[in-house]
Amino acid sequence: MCDERTLKDWARYLEDALPVSRRRFGALTAGAGVAAALPPVAGAQFQPILTGMVEIETPDGVADCFMTHIPDGSHAGVIVWPDILGLRPTFMDLGRRLAAQGYAVLVVNPFYRSARAPVVPEGASFGDTEVRERVFSLAGELDPGTHFTDARAFVDYLDRHGSVAPDRRIGTIGYCMGGPMVMRTAAARPDRIGAAATFHGGGLATDADDSPHLLIPEMSAEFLIAVAENDDANDPEAKSTLRESFDAAGLAAEIEVYEGAQHGWCVPDSAVYHDEQAERAWSRLLALFERALA
Repeated sequence: MCDERTLKDWARYLEDALPVSRRRFGALTAGAGVAAALPPVAGAQFQPILTGMVEIETPDGVADCFMTHIPDGSHAGVIVWPDILGLRPTFMDLGRRLAAQGYAVLVVNPFYRSARAPVVPEGASFGDTEVRERVFSLAGELDPGTHFTDARAFVDYLDRHGSVAPDRRIGTIGYCMGGPMVMRTAAARPDRIGAAATFHGGGLATDADDSPHLLIPEMSAEFLIAVAENDDANDPEAKSTLRESFDAAGLAAEIEVYEGAQHGWCVPDSAVYHDEQAERAWSRLLALFERALA
């Protein structure tokens, strides 16, 4: 998960082996070119996509979220939990990209209890002290209980949405702090969640009594867990704990450390976005959803 150690890892990485040019990164952090950073979707460039902000009632208030899907037919629903910088344009672009593949995608604002999205300015950097203080404060208001109540509310919303096929299971994706939210979503609604993926998810297997991995026996979803190389170096036992837990529960799980990828590598506006490894992780996500949400 993003913390001070992550910043130190990034600093070393950016000095030694930045996989994208500094000119390109400068354009992204200035708020330009985020959508252009994502490769085009084959066969989908002429497909219209409906998008818009929606408001979802939860036990704790009203969540402002982003919904996107193609207009024709009904589709498997997907819930996207953003990283610690929250719902913002780059995650809307990721949602649209997934919608173009034939999914009804809900990208949530996990911080809705305290702030509407976006919670940081466009182009904000996790390296900025004020930004970190802002998002750490917001993240500190969330806990396993809020993860569960939000997950149930968002699943219920998708089940009521006209674009979502009631006879297909729902997928969920989480980035960074969204990783534990994905696992708790799968445990909260095992009857509906059929596929789950985490990209550089933090805190998936810890020594705490409420560690997400302890919920695996309550799940029925197939998993993809894409691990950043530096996250694995900082906690090398986590992947083994997850593997043992999934095997014991009889659940299929693809768990892989992505070589050369830093925490945050899958998000286009991240300082350490890694095009090649992000695309490989995305291809594994699409394969999972095609298989498990059919």
